[in-house]
Amino acid sequence: MQFIDLKAQQAVIKDLIDSNIKKVLYRGEFINGPEVLEIEQKIVDFTGAKHAIGCANGTDALQLALMAIDLKPGDEVITTPFTFIATVEVILLLGLVPVFVDIDPKTYQIDHNKIQDVISPKTRAIITVSLYGQCSEMDEINEIAKQNNLIVIEDAAQSFGATYKGKRSCNLSDIGCTSFFPSKPLGCYGDGGMVLTSNDELAAKIRMIRSHGQSKRYIHDYVGVNSRLDTIQAAILLAKMTIFEQEIQARARIAQRYNELLINTVELPELMKHNTHVYAQYTIEVDDRDKVRKNLEDQAVPTAVHYPVGLHMQPVMQKMFGHCEGKFPYTESAARRVLSLPMHPYLTEAVQDEIVQKLKNSL
Repeated sequence: MQFIDLKAQQAVIKDLIDSNIKKVLYRGEFINGPEVLEIEQKIVDFTGAKHAIGCANGTDALQLALMAIDLKPGDEVITTPFTFIATVEVILLLGLVPVFVDIDPKTYQIDHNKIQDVISPKTRAIITVSLYGQCSEMDEINEIAKQNNLIVIEDAAQSFGATYKGKRSCNLSDIGCTSFFPSKPLGCYGDGGMVLTSNDELAAKIRMIRSHGQSKRYIHDYVGVNSRLDTIQAAILLAKMTIFEQEIQARARIAQRYNELLINTVELPELMKHNTHVYAQYTIEVDDRDKVRKNLEDQAVPTAVHYPVGLHMQPVMQKMFGHCEGKFPYTESAARRVLSLPMHPYLTEAVQDEIVQKLKNSL
């Protein structure tokens, strides 16, 4: 039993993947080959954003976004403590200060009702995380940002393909950032990422920053980094885009079936009525999570925990900012209780039935 079955997906499009890779190998254009431009245009067409800029990974996508908006050391960036470390890592690497806002306990998204309370004269941006595969309350967050002259960056590493009020994730704010890590809803066979925006000036700047700040060869307008999307990975993504819509539909169908099989058994994921969800993770809540997880492991059912420790309680954060336990109670509760079950577009009903039965046996 696989937590995420990439082999089943590969079997569906193997010939196209092989063909795309062979074209890259034959031409020998491994950096910024035509496949990179092609996947960028495919992502533009898919999301509706005006610009898509490929980069080396999702973490770099966030860093590029922050580097492009002219922040200074000591400026504050509001975000959630219930996410992967990369979200706050890039803030700290640039000498910025993360300011946390607790999550909505039902959706795990940043609680937009609490954002205004932490805005200060040093606040410059908000990074909202579209956790598990659905988007945050983007209209409310964008309105708060507008009123306070802030930039909104969507960390859409888990939500690429989802929609909010009919618009695609990554096209809901000033800048959207996503990851093509292999386990993501749209993943390559290595690292990859993308930054999306409809702001022409920001797009031009991000393109330069991702390639050593160059406006043209050996002319450097900005301090930049080396973060380009590999041409072979772009070729793989082009193959995967041909089946991505069907896979989104399959994920939704499988999640709905989980919901029906597990109703009144565990705390189920909540989908906001104006959202669609790509279920990068199908995450439930249970009592005695670690015991349940061990029981499932003993029955050969793989699970994962996204995430067992809130960022405010990570050792590195406590060294820098002091003890914060108890300050974000919904994050701390979720970290104790969340459990992600196997989820991928090729999960069969028979295997899903087995997972559910073994879960019920483990509770």
